Amino acid sequence: MRGNFKVTLHPLFLLAGVLSALTGRLLLFCAAAVAALEHECAHAFAAKRYGYALDKIVLMPYGAVVAGDLGGLGRKEYLAVLAAGPCASLLTGVLFLALWWLFPETYPYTEAAAFVSFSLFFVNLLPAWPLDGGRALAVLLRPFKERTRKTVLLLSGILVSAGIGAYFLATCFSVPDFSALAFALFLLFGTFGGGSYRRAPLVKKNFRRGVEEKRVAIEANCTLGGALRYLREDKHLVFVLYERGEFLGELTEEEFLCAAEKGDYSLPLGACLKEL
Repeated sequence: MRGNFKVTLHPLFLLAGVLSALTGRLLLFCAAAVAALEHECAHAFAAKRYGYALDKIVLMPYGAVVAGDLGGLGRKEYLAVLAAGPCASLLTGVLFLALWWLFPETYPYTEAAAFVSFSLFFVNLLPAWPLDGGRALAVLLRPFKERTRKTVLLLSGILVSAGIGAYFLATCFSVPDFSALAFALFLLFGTFGGGSYRRAPLVKKNFRRGVEEKRVAIEANCTLGGALRYLREDKHLVFVLYERGEFLGELTEEEFLCAAEKGDYSLPLGACLKEL
């Protein structure tokens, strides 16, 4: 990813690392950190298609946080970005299963990584912020008032974290599961101090050296938000608009960006052409 991309460590991450080392679970902790980075980078690559860049990931106990606003995306595109992380984790877990089938001797060395990958997939389906399930819930609640959305998300997050906290207390009567405690804290504090998605700045093109032109034939009812995926830093974009198979006109990259700056990403490209 281009730009000022940073990975930072939350104090709770360091604390969880120390606890893992003391309890003999350091390998599992390291596997979780790597899997969390992979998970969030999958989100980042999916968001890149729609014109967003990742500027920071905050590693927390057994997870990572990327908080931000993808409000310019439609519901379908937003859910696609959210699904990228769990799908990457699930695919990684399946690849480990295939590896064990082909090379059974690798099982002892990859068991922790496979466990974490499958755990990330299932855990992120929970409806709690900042998990992908919680973010998806926020998207599905868009038609409701803001106060209602915040209340539902807050209650959902509290219930999930309380349930995990109750599980930790139950394990204290035998062998305390400190990973459950760390994850409960992650859910409670994960909303704070996260990174953000921002519009990916396009590098100013150097026409003196020549820039390849990319022409995209597309329906005029495609929205600005949906067309952002076609932007490339090394190509000059021209949209060739059609409506019901009939040619309407062409929209240059400069005209497209000028319309996108107004912030109405639901505006069809055909409407942009008519305003010129």
